[in-house]
Amino acid sequence: MFTKTIVKTPGESYIHGLTTANLGTPIYEKALQQHQAYREALKTCGVEVIVLPPSPEFPDSTFVEDTAVLTPEFAVISNPGAPSRNGEIREMEPVLKTHYEKMYHITSPGTLDGGDVLQIDRHFYIGLSDRTNLEGAEQLKEILQSENYQATIVPLEKFFHLKTGISYLGNQVIVVAGEFVEHPDFREYTKIIVPPEEEYAANCIRVNDYVIIPAGYPQTKQKINEAGYQTIELEMSEFRKLDGGLSCLSLRF
Repeated sequence: MFTKTIVKTPGESYIHGLTTANLGTPIYEKALQQHQAYREALKTCGVEVIVLPPSPEFPDSTFVEDTAVLTPEFAVISNPGAPSRNGEIREMEPVLKTHYEKMYHITSPGTLDGGDVLQIDRHFYIGLSDRTNLEGAEQLKEILQSENYQATIVPLEKFFHLKTGISYLGNQVIVVAGEFVEHPDFREYTKIIVPPEEEYAANCIRVNDYVIIPAGYPQTKQKINEAGYQTIELEMSEFRKLDGGLSCLSLRF
């Protein structure tokens, strides 16, 4: 069960954030509306929502997931791989210190984005991407193993972040797309397979009794519902324009 989430309101500079998506410039007012709907959905899931104010100097900072990896016992402050995002951790660390006594840090030359880290019960999967390098992944693996978690490093072929293409719903059920459908590291799990044309829906989040999914992906929604999960659909157009998904917008603990 999650009891708290941290989110961060997009600043006006959000429209100038990093992207590989070629979907156009985000509409700031619409992004604010979608972010507000996201916060309301989290409240529906029964968690306290801690809202941080915008940081205009960091256009991408609404994507708080990349700044940390959280477990019930400790927090790991990441070291984001994009130079323009690296300062975001300085803001997040004091916030997390109010909730965690034990904290670790990923240090240079290691880089790590939280979006590359997937927790499945006591096992963490760490993606190697353009933002997370081997040194950063190895540092996190060492931290996790010292705390009696398992960790597996997964090189990515196409996806931007690990969690772009895979989500965990609990009960050994994963939602997978693209390169993860037949991936040997995930062979043991029950899979909900996202069709190629709905690939964006692979990034969804289970928050207590609900699975929050992006709106507009009916096949994936039906499969998740048929697997026994209640869903909440949210419009994500303005976050998708900057490579963002549902998991990116919150730290859940």
